Amino acid sequence: MKKALNTAMTLLLVLGIVSGCSSGSNGNTASDSPDSTPAGSAAAATEGPARQVELKVFMSFPRFKDQFDKYFEQFKAKELAEKNIDVTVKLEMPNPDQAKQILETRMASNDAPDVFTLHAIADVPRYYKAGYLSDLSDQAFVPKLYDSVRDTVTYDDKVVALPLESLSWGYLYNKQIFSELGIQPPQTLDEMKAAIDKLNAAGIKPFELSFQESWIPQLMMALSLGGIVSSEHPDWVEKMNKGEASYADVKDVFNIIDLIMANGTDKPFEVGSAAGSTDFANGKAAMWVQGPWQAESILKANPDMEFGVAPLPVSNDPAATQINLATSTSLAVSPNSKNKEVALDLLNYVLDDKDSSALFEELKFNPVAKQHTYNTYPWVTEASSYVSEGKAYLDLSLPNGVTDETAKLLQSYYTQGVTQDEFIKTLDKTWANAVKAGN
Repeated sequence: MKKALNTAMTLLLVLGIVSGCSSGSNGNTASDSPDSTPAGSAAAATEGPARQVELKVFMSFPRFKDQFDKYFEQFKAKELAEKNIDVTVKLEMPNPDQAKQILETRMASNDAPDVFTLHAIADVPRYYKAGYLSDLSDQAFVPKLYDSVRDTVTYDDKVVALPLESLSWGYLYNKQIFSELGIQPPQTLDEMKAAIDKLNAAGIKPFELSFQESWIPQLMMALSLGGIVSSEHPDWVEKMNKGEASYADVKDVFNIIDLIMANGTDKPFEVGSAAGSTDFANGKAAMWVQGPWQAESILKANPDMEFGVAPLPVSNDPAATQINLATSTSLAVSPNSKNKEVALDLLNYVLDDKDSSALFEELKFNPVAKQHTYNTYPWVTEASSYVSEGKAYLDLSLPNGVTDETAKLLQSYYTQGVTQDEFIKTLDKTWANAVKAGN
């Protein structure tokens, strides 16, 4: 009896050891690591030495290094406690002007970081086609995203990135001036003309013009084209890519652009973003076609300034007056990551139910997920109200070089250096060349 009992106990011990070895080999399928641990294993969190994992993380905004260093420390503690994985995060944050070139060089040489930032609109199509992006559709963060935000990181019916910076923007307006003159944000082109007449009659310049930096006047085209295309020509971008359309089809974009240019501040080529922020903050103009990213500069010039964000009218159809919804900096995971399980854990932690609201609030990013209930700035709340009402369109994806050429042309258009027809002809050619070059 005693011998049988000893034999049984020995067998149980052997089975236990075999079982433990087996469970320890079913973890990170992406890396095929023999010592990977299964997700959610309570035993893994309490038994044996921690598995050592190094994650290479590449991010393009060094101004937020302190915030992400702190947040990644929280992740490391969570991963160690729950999965017995000791993570070392190797964080690289180059200058934004150099980041894209560095990243693309790494990816082309099969040295991609495990987790990296990219621009949702500009980069996703190219990176996806090149095989640089993992399909994240089944990840835990996806159902948390607002539907409109999720759409901005979806390509080929797959979610391929986690959105960080979500922007809802239109033009900025001085709330005090609007209130004093009884003006509501115009919802049609005729209402905008009426508001301009009131402002001019009161001796107030309707629009701040700051054309010293070409990217600023380009914002007029971004908003007017977005409004016209989304409301009247939803397949225009697709047709342009096929060589079946022209800017002549959307030349109504010039209606609001002409109105702005004819009713703006003097000497715009002497004013850039910094001076424009100061002028607008001090009431030199009632409106500015500029994004809420200028908020810090505006409030630095005048801490008491109250401004709002409204959609730019492009026609007399109120339904066409919509906020531009864009997602810029987002996070992706390399499909070739040797520690993909842990990389996905980190990605999901960025939208953690408990901890992510504090991170996004500290970064001053817009809420992107349903658990983000922190208080936002008034102008963010105002812009988001249009989004919640369905009065928003996704930022258009244009070929490389088109936006830069548009910026230069608008400067020349203001000085009457190019006509509308020349403007259209040049952009059509620029678009066609970019498509031909695969950009």
